[in-house]
Amino acid sequence: MKRLLDKDIREPLFTYFDLKLGKVRFFEEKDIGRSRADIMMVTDDAITGLEIKSDADSFTRLKRQIKDYDRYFDYNYVVIGKSHLKHVEEHIPGYWGVISCFEKDGGICFDEVRTATRNPKRKIDFKLSLLWYRELAAIRDEYLKYKYSRLSKAGLRSKLIENIDEDKLDLLISRELFNRDYTIFQ
Repeated sequence: MKRLLDKDIREPLFTYFDLKLGKVRFFEEKDIGRSRADIMMVTDDAITGLEIKSDADSFTRLKRQIKDYDRYFDYNYVVIGKSHLKHVEEHIPGYWGVISCFEKDGGICFDEVRTATRNPKRKIDFKLSLLWYRELAAIRDEYLKYKYSRLSKAGLRSKLIENIDEDKLDLLISRELFNRDYTIFQ
């Protein structure tokens, strides 16, 4: 059995979720707190964190990573090589999902060992902090009576939380991330 590395897993993982979920957008190596999320996956109403622990990785940093992932994301998965399958559940909370990956017939296959459930520790302010100021301002302009144009990013997040219910914010955050345009920097 071939040892799978992170680089072997990423592209097939994107294809797996594209086929499974349809409309999805991925962001790689996203800074979250003191950690870096391997993959941040956006769907219409949620953001999912995907932490890859390939056969070459260990669980050494996972405890700290879990704390950061739990602040930002609605759902979380650890994506593991087969070598970690026996012990992974000792290292993650019960609401995290587990996806095992393995090589078969020259390709990479995935097995959802445990489906993630809604993260009870997610904080809407941390999730909103994933947006750029211009994305927060777009939500402000659409939903707030007063425009609060002089507020800092943190102040604007507070006003949005104060005035828009969390379920609606989840949809708006996903909408803004789907529409994120990096060409504005060119």
